[in-house]
Amino acid sequence: MALVPLPAVPGSYVLEPDRFRDPRGEVLEWFRADRLGELLGRAVPVLQANLSVSGRGVLRGVHVSDVPPGQGKVVTCVAGAVLDVLVDLRVGSPSFGRHEPVVLDDVERRAVWVPEGVGHAFLVTSDQAAVAYLCTTTYAPTRERVVHAGSVGVEWGVPAAALVLSERDAAAPTLDEAVAGGWLPRYADCLPT
Repeated sequence: MALVPLPAVPGSYVLEPDRFRDPRGEVLEWFRADRLGELLGRAVPVLQANLSVSGRGVLRGVHVSDVPPGQGKVVTCVAGAVLDVLVDLRVGSPSFGRHEPVVLDDVERRAVWVPEGVGHAFLVTSDQAAVAYLCTTTYAPTRERVVHAGSVGVEWGVPAAALVLSERDAAAPTLDEAVAGGWLPRYADCLPT
C-alpha cells in the first residue's frame, strides 16, 4: 500500500492498494492496520465497519466527530463511483476550510484516510455505489456533527436541486455558522500524540 498526501488537507491521504492480477481477476489489500499505522506513525485501530449503499445524486455529509476522541476513517468505494471530499474543519489549522476531492470507484480501488477533525462527504456519481468505512471509534450520535455541504466551497458538478440529501444534512449549519457556534474540532486537539 502506498500513501499519497492530499496537499489541501494535511494529514489526509489516498491509499493506493497493492493489486495482484491474473486471468481470474484480481485480489487486493485495500487496508492493513499495521502498514497504515507504520506509514502514519501511529496506531490505527478499527472498532467499527460501515457500508453505505446509495443511488445516483445522493450526497452524504459533511460529517465530523467531536475531538476528543474523534473518528479517523478509511473509506473506499467497493461498487460504483463517488466523488469523495475531505474538508479541513480543524479550527486553527493552516488549511482550515480547504477541501480535497478524490474519485473513489470500483476500477482504481483506491481508499482515503480521513483523520480526526477532518470532515467527510461524498456524492454518488454512478447509478448506485457501495461505500465501505473502517472507523477508529464506534459511532456515537451525540458526538457527530454536520456542516452543510453547500457551504464548504466544493464544486459538486450537479445542480443543487438534483442533489439528494438527508433531512439532517439539508438542515445542517453552514461552515460560518459552525465556526460561530464554537463546536468544530480544534486543530491542536487533532494532532497525533
